[in-house]
Amino acid sequence: VEIYSLHVDCKVTSRFAHTTITSKIVNRANESREVTFEVELPKTAFITNFSMSIDGKVYPGIIKEKAAAQKEYDTAISRGQSAGLVKITGRKLEQFHVSVSIAATSKVTFELMYEELLKRQLGKFELLIKVRPRQLVKHFQIDVHIFEPQGIRFLETDSTFMTNELTEALTKVQNETKAHILFKPTVDQQKINPELDETLLNGDFVVRYDVKRVATAGDIQIVNGYFVHYFAPHEMPAFPKNVIFVIDRSGSMAGRKIEQTRAALLKILQDLHPEDHFSFITFNSKVVEWKSSLLQATEDNVASATGFMRTLSASGGTDINRALLTAVSLLDKTEKLPERSVSMIILLTDGQPTSGESNVEVIQENIQNAINGKYALFCLGFGFDVSYKFLEKMALSNGGIARRIYENSDAALQLQGFYQEVATPTLMKIEMQYPENAVEGLTKNNFKLFFEGSELIVSGKISNELDLLPVEIKAQSHAGDLTLKEEANVKEKEQVFQNRSYIFGNFIERLWAYLTIQQLLEKSISAQEEDQKSLEAQALELSLQYSFVTPLTSMVVTKPTGQQQTELVNKPTEAG
Repeated sequence: VEIYSLHVDCKVTSRFAHTTITSKIVNRANESREVTFEVELPKTAFITNFSMSIDGKVYPGIIKEKAAAQKEYDTAISRGQSAGLVKITGRKLEQFHVSVSIAATSKVTFELMYEELLKRQLGKFELLIKVRPRQLVKHFQIDVHIFEPQGIRFLETDSTFMTNELTEALTKVQNETKAHILFKPTVDQQKINPELDETLLNGDFVVRYDVKRVATAGDIQIVNGYFVHYFAPHEMPAFPKNVIFVIDRSGSMAGRKIEQTRAALLKILQDLHPEDHFSFITFNSKVVEWKSSLLQATEDNVASATGFMRTLSASGGTDINRALLTAVSLLDKTEKLPERSVSMIILLTDGQPTSGESNVEVIQENIQNAINGKYALFCLGFGFDVSYKFLEKMALSNGGIARRIYENSDAALQLQGFYQEVATPTLMKIEMQYPENAVEGLTKNNFKLFFEGSELIVSGKISNELDLLPVEIKAQSHAGDLTLKEEANVKEKEQVFQNRSYIFGNFIERLWAYLTIQQLLEKSISAQEEDQKSLEAQALELSLQYSFVTPLTSMVVTKPTGQQQTELVNKPTEAG
């Protein structure tokens, strides 16, 4: 079985990435063989299309509501369930896998499409393409086209498998707003060594870039009556932070995990700004406060905390409820915190609540009532014994986010990386306002915090008559209250994307749908049951309308007669 062509074609238009992977395979044996198409794609992406074409006959994947697809599938296969075609394979990727049996000398073409909105983190966008053909491929090609009307500020490619020979197969062409990256190694360049037919191509191919930012009130782009507004102010003074680290030191943290946590915290202590205030709470079945209030991050206090961190050891149970309530009351009662400052609690745990209150619903309610919108709660789940769903709901209900920390040698770096993302809050209470009568279907436009290096995105639909789209951004900065205004000329903005052959026409509308579905799903995590149903119904309707495989839909893949005929493509989630 030979893969004679593998083409990854990726078009990024204003952060929205549309990727098509096409694999052409021939069965050179003189009997029928099973052929497998296996690719890894980012977890943040939604699959939008899949098809197999065998000797010219096309077998398309069809996207349906999950329950309906499951029913159809169960009827087709009464002998129980197959595993589904997609599974999470790592911290950023999930794997799509389908096999089909083809006759001798037959050819099959697999085509998979997926879309995602690239998210700015620590000052850059990252496009990740996983490369793993497992054999030498005669025609191998990765094409990345980027169009950013704001202008490309910098662009770099990076890969885990590059050699000097392979570098020769990589070309980059770039002007003010466009870039084309082409990676097209010959069969000889793909070989580990000339004698063996083994491929070097195994790993990540990454494109990182950022855009130029001139307008103070962000950048607005418009296509076919849909707009997107990007806002990422830079060089703003940071707010002082009041941060409490709530660290699990139960028995399961013993050994490498507590060592990595200690290493990360020692590094984070060095990164605190002098005007920040901080404290530590460590917990197992007992809750220990390092100090009775938050202290300023002076050299002496940081040195004292460093000493405390070095003594951190692990044993006992897990009382998450009392640890978090203690953190909230510590923030409540600390006096003399800077007036304009951002307060946050960062919880790191590797397990379920086992001591004290262990009912997760009660804990969630307790914490939400105690925080009451005053502070942001970030939950880091270490490893796979945590209830990620519980941590995610708790974080999202309290203005923060949850993140899984993988139990690898780089866990300390993952922790530091997360801290870096939230280390520099520069705006709070951000409201991005548009004329009510002229805009509908608006995505989230109020944000608690903006962190340096990230980006706020709002999208919506504009009414037909509009010539000018006025926007107003209100926010609190460290220096004082801020109002930024901008007017976008609808016709001029529409011109930017005219006659661009490599843009798929309705990309802002698809970006709007993608963002809306993501936000509805996120909102439903922390919503009450009756609201949850309506949020999911809206997300389902959009998933079907724009054909996205989301946690609410499935793609039914049909195969030629005589084989296990239908299989399902489902979207796995981090919470499982």
